[in-house]
Formats: sequence, structure tokens, C-alpha cells
Amino acid sequence: MDFKDEVMQLASRVEKLLPQIKTEEATKNALIMPFIKILGYDVFNPFEVNPEFIADIGIKKGEKVDYAIMKEGEPAVLVECKHHLEKLDPHNSQLFRYFHTTKAKFGLLTNGLNYRFYTDLVETNKMDSSPFFEFNITEIKEADIIELKKFHKSYFDVDSITNTASELKYLNELRNLISKELLAPSEAFITFFARQVYSGQVTAKVKEQFSPIIKRSFSSLISDSINERLNSALKQEKQLEVAETIKQEDVMAPPEPESGIITTEEELEGFYIVKSLLRQHVDPKRVTYRDALSYFAILLDDNNRKTICRLYFNGTKKYLVVLDEAKKEIKFEVKSLNELFQYSEQLLEVIGRLEKGKS
Repeated sequence: MDFKDEVMQLASRVEKLLPQIKTEEATKNALIMPFIKILGYDVFNPFEVNPEFIADIGIKKGEKVDYAIMKEGEPAVLVECKHHLEKLDPHNSQLFRYFHTTKAKFGLLTNGLNYRFYTDLVETNKMDSSPFFEFNITEIKEADIIELKKFHKSYFDVDSITNTASELKYLNELRNLISKELLAPSEAFITFFARQVYSGQVTAKVKEQFSPIIKRSFSSLISDSINERLNSALKQEKQLEVAETIKQEDVMAPPEPESGIITTEEELEGFYIVKSLLRQHVDPKRVTYRDALSYFAILLDDNNRKTICRLYFNGTKKYLVVLDEAKKEIKFEVKSLNELFQYSEQLLEVIGRLEKGKS
């Protein structure tokens, strides 16, 4: 199992474990120690992971940090742990106070769900108030895993991480800033864009008029970008399907059509959309279809008893249909193929039941 697989495996276990984790100590044992182990360190070897690491502050002696990840006999990363329900605040944490008393270059503040990595970009030997790298383990992205891998024992290099820390910090801060502006544009944000297109004086009334327009403009731009990427992915999916069909006709070839059955381009397009929505959770080769007179069925393992959904595209109104546990049809009207993307949750729920053999 490679590093990415280990991280994703832990991520999938976290939410299942949370109801049983009642204390900070349980958070450490169930969530944080496994995380440190994934980074390649022996959590039971104090030469690699030193628990209750002593970091004296002036006249205060015996002050302790939860863990210190050690390199060549010196602390490299100080780790402070909180209960998974507790909010993370570096200003009130021991980590913020103890950072300058050790040779550690990095600090990690975590509650087992959120992981915040700190260093001293603003002032040497004083931990920054903002993390340069942050993620939630249950929502971790591939880009986060790439950055996290730099902290793995096999790749850990202070200079390499420090060189990218500044870029990561400002990248995250800018993303958060842009996100806030898109949700609730500030006066300066509105003024800047209004001046680019409005020839008159940008008064308070003009700003009020432009606020919803700017917000809708960005929403439309983001939506168009997402649709372009999805359409591109669908085209690639189609190309792959064609290649697989040519090479493995016996695997992917649909059954011989019955008299009067016509499989339309729209139905095939719907099939590819459903298949693309499921590809991260089930092998695409297992998703097939059978066309009938009244509906177009999308199946798991080419099995009529494993219906993923049905497409009713031949009438004046179009429907996506899933079957509940009692095999009763649940209909969702779709006015365009793009609306199929809204029902990924329902489709994944069906897949979950089929895989567990409940349908």
C-alpha cells in the first residue's frame, strides 16, 4: 500500500471512529498516532516520536508538548493534540508558546480531523499565527497528499519544505480571501470591478446595483468552467469506451436490440454521465446498460437484478429513476442532461446497497 492509499484508508475510518472517541487521549490513540505512523515514524520509539516532550519556558520547567517528531536527536516537528470536538486556536496553545524554545522548525496543531502546520515565515523563531498548510483528513485532496508527503520520514527535508511554505501560505490565504469575496463581495471588491465596466461615478447606489451582478457573474463563470471540465471528461470517457469496445467486444457489447427498440444518443450520453459519476467508487467496466421499449436501464455487472437507475427519455418529460429497497421507483424530473450531475448522492446510495447485497 502506497502513501496515498494509507492516507485515504485513514480518512475513510475517521468518521466511523468518532462516536467512540470521548477524550483527548482517545483522540491521540485512535486518530493522531495512526497519522504519525503513516508519515513513516515509529510511534513507539522515543528516538523517533517523543511523547510528552519537555519544552521549558524561562522559569517554567517541565512544560510538555504532546509529541515531538525527532530527527538526529533533535525535535523537528512539535505536535500538540486536542480533542476532536475542540476548536484549534494557536494563540492559546502550548505549541505557540513553546515553538521558540526548541530547535523544531515546524509545529503541528491537530484535533485528529483538522491538521494545521506552522513555521516561522514572518519572524524567525516565532511561530506564525497562520498555518502555511492546512487540511481536514475527511476532505483531503490529492494536492494536499502531495504536500503532506514532504513530511514523511523518507522525504523530510527542512529546506525543501521551508522553500514551499511561503507559497503555500499565501496560496491558502488568497483562496480563502477570494472565497469570501465570492460569497459576500466587499465594497472594495465591488468598486474595483464596477469601475472596469461602468463609465460614470461609482456611487453607493451603483455599488448596491453591482453587488448581485458581480456575484452572479462569478457564479456563472465557475459553473461554466465546471461544465467544460465535465464535458471534457465525458468525451474522454466516450473515447475510452470506444477503444474498449473495439478491443473487448465480448465484455462491453450490449445485448442484441429487441424489435422496435432504438437507443438514442441522449440515452447514451446519460449512460456516460452516470458512469463518470460512479467511476471513483466502482470499476467502470462493471457499469453496463440494456435498452427497453419504455426505458433505458443502467445496470451493475450487466445484471437486471442490480439496477443502478433507469432513464425515461422517450416521453415529453424526462426522468431519472432509482429503485428503493422495496424495488419501488423514485422519479426525478430532469430538464437537461446536465441535471443528472445533481443526483450523484442518490446513485452512490444505490451502489452502496447493491454492493452490500441488499437489493
